[in-house]
Amino acid sequence: MILCDAGVLLCLVDHTQPQHNAYRTTVTALAKPLSTTWSCLTEAMYLALHRGGWAMQKQLGQLLLDQLLVIFEIQENDYAHLLDLMEKYSDRPMDLADATLVLAAENTGYRQILTLDSDFFFYRIRDRDSFDVIQA
Repeated sequence: MILCDAGVLLCLVDHTQPQHNAYRTTVTALAKPLSTTWSCLTEAMYLALHRGGWAMQKQLGQLLLDQLLVIFEIQENDYAHLLDLMEKYSDRPMDLADATLVLAAENTGYRQILTLDSDFFFYRIRDRDSFDVIQA
């Protein structure tokens, strides 16, 4: 499974994004479904609302309904680790959505990620492994 960040989720449904076609083509060729977190989907939904209103948000929601996107669930016992990650990378700075993707990688072993965020070249999985950032 491949992790997916909020920027790519928005790019998939917003045809005005410069990389829209490239990411749609890339995602079509990849194994499905993609995996994300509620934090990333929330961020993408917020951006979609301001760029395309309900119609664009509905397209994002349809990814879930069509089982093209699954949600990695954050557990209560992960909260402290999320804050530790955000503190560790506070010089970047790391937001909550990015921290949840690092946590997802640590808990699932998934290293491949679709992201527009160059910070994933710096973030480490369990302080040692790098992400395999998929370029569109």
